[in-house]
Amino acid sequence: MVTSLARRLGLAAAQAPSVHNTQPWRLTTPRGEFAELHADWDRWLRISDPRGRSLHVSCGAALFNVRLSVRLARHKPLVWLLPSPDEEPEVLAAVRVAESGPPTEATLGLYQAIPVRRTNRQPFTARRIPPHVLAELRAAAAAEGASLLRPSQETLDFAALAEDELALDAAYQAELATAAMPSYVHGPQATGSPDPIRDFGHRTGDARFETEPQLAVLATPGDGPLDWLRAGQALQRVLLTATVHGISASFLNQPLDLRDMRRRNDPPHRGGHPQMIMRLGYGPAVPRAPRRALDV
Repeated sequence: MVTSLARRLGLAAAQAPSVHNTQPWRLTTPRGEFAELHADWDRWLRISDPRGRSLHVSCGAALFNVRLSVRLARHKPLVWLLPSPDEEPEVLAAVRVAESGPPTEATLGLYQAIPVRRTNRQPFTARRIPPHVLAELRAAAAAEGASLLRPSQETLDFAALAEDELALDAAYQAELATAAMPSYVHGPQATGSPDPIRDFGHRTGDARFETEPQLAVLATPGDGPLDWLRAGQALQRVLLTATVHGISASFLNQPLDLRDMRRRNDPPHRGGHPQMIMRLGYGPAVPRAPRRALDV
């Protein structure tokens, strides 16, 4: 693979969302015609993510950006997930390129949204997301083998209860304090109820948030490494589709952290296994969290 394309892939991957901005991946081009996405286990959050679920979801989001970059170079990405799980378990995906035509307008729009997308922990407006846009977000998740579900507003209560429980876990809090996120991306302290963003301990200022946060849950049929990688790709397709429509997102994954840490099983649900809890809406422009240096 030529150096210019490898760099383009690396730049795109670096801008993907990741658990607490850990960016737990490495992109290599060991055989010229291939790109490989590796798990960077040195950036694994062992306390809050004992199964590596969030790490795999993060890497899946980076992989989706890689796929978009390949299409923009007029190639077709051929992807193998977990190509050598026994011999090279750290290799999460191998990408080979084949000749193809120009990208569609929709693909170009998603690619152009990569540097624009942000995790937004500021208050959103009361404006509701139109039904046709919600349908596009659901279709984006389905295109990657996942489902985008509308949960009850009790999800906010579950998130608050989970955060209260996690606040008593010293090891979890110590790990959270190592998150590579400066205070300017943490968001303000809520002055009333609800408080729809998680607390990283360094929130600046205070503000009133929307009274009825618009929530969505991304779910997959299974709950193993392959499902997590697919969930990450679905997540990024949803987030970029939202960005195209001017919609921001933040995350409320405390209940999922607690589930993983306590080795709890999901209750039966026709929608599958929850992998991400999102808050969606129309928010102000916000700065990006810092990205790690390229290693390609």
